[in-house]
Amino acid sequence: MSLPIPDDLRLGVIIPCYNEEAAIAKVVADIKLTLPTADIYVYDNNSSDETAARAAAAGAIVRTELAKGKGNVVRRAFADVEADVYVLIDGDDTYDVASIPPMINALLDGPFDHVLGVRYQREGTADAYRPGHSIGNRAFNALVGWLFRESIGDMLSGCRVFSRRFVKSFPAISHEFEIETELTIHYCSLRIPHTEMPVGFGERAIGTESKLRTFRDGFKILNLVLHLVRHERPVAFHGLLGLIVFFVALIIGIPVITEFFTTGLVLRLPSAVLASSLVILGAVTWVVGLLLEGVTRSRHENARLIYLSYPSVGRP
Repeated sequence: MSLPIPDDLRLGVIIPCYNEEAAIAKVVADIKLTLPTADIYVYDNNSSDETAARAAAAGAIVRTELAKGKGNVVRRAFADVEADVYVLIDGDDTYDVASIPPMINALLDGPFDHVLGVRYQREGTADAYRPGHSIGNRAFNALVGWLFRESIGDMLSGCRVFSRRFVKSFPAISHEFEIETELTIHYCSLRIPHTEMPVGFGERAIGTESKLRTFRDGFKILNLVLHLVRHERPVAFHGLLGLIVFFVALIIGIPVITEFFTTGLVLRLPSAVLASSLVILGAVTWVVGLLLEGVTRSRHENARLIYLSYPSVGRP
């Protein structure tokens, strides 16, 4: 059985918000009831409604991030907020706040530096998942898990708990909803100690609407995954690319080679030149991958040293 959360532990709850006036007061009230010692930061992302006023009235510390996008909000909050343990949760009242204390205890008891809230449907609520979102989430879980050799239950979850050293070593380059993907790949690539915990998930509060766009945001997430794979797994990325180039060269070159052995002549000179050029390009692509692997290793070592420069957050 987990011990109670220490009273002297500095808890920082970060709630990114854009037009959540119908739900934010309840979210803040629920967190104050569940985590009475926590500092609650609502980051208003240029809302056109009363989100900021209602959050302040509920007792939250309200700050504004002018650059649109959840990734911009998280980057700003991670830079500004000082705490021992950080909680990231959406302001739309879809996540069960009662799930957060067990996640914090899991972080402390592990000790871990990241706890991922894996969503399950809350009892008595309608299914909050759109079919496209559910399918896309499972596909991204499988893709990123395979690429980084990790078992990932819900990489697009917006409810997470972090240690200080995770937050302060996280580069946060994303602008919008790709931020969850970047958080996941951060702990995968640096092999940061982490675990997963169930978190209740339900339909949005009446009067609010999802900011997610299935195809638009899905393509943005896929683009980020490919971008990060290119940087984090250069040998695999460039090796596959080089293999594709070699395969194309083979398709173009086999008729030329067959013709040469049959007639002793190279009658398709353009094809021969193209196939030869593709073979060279494929070899160069592999060499680039090997060189970038050294750069990536050096970058990971530096990132790891920055991560280790902060103390762990486990129980005494």
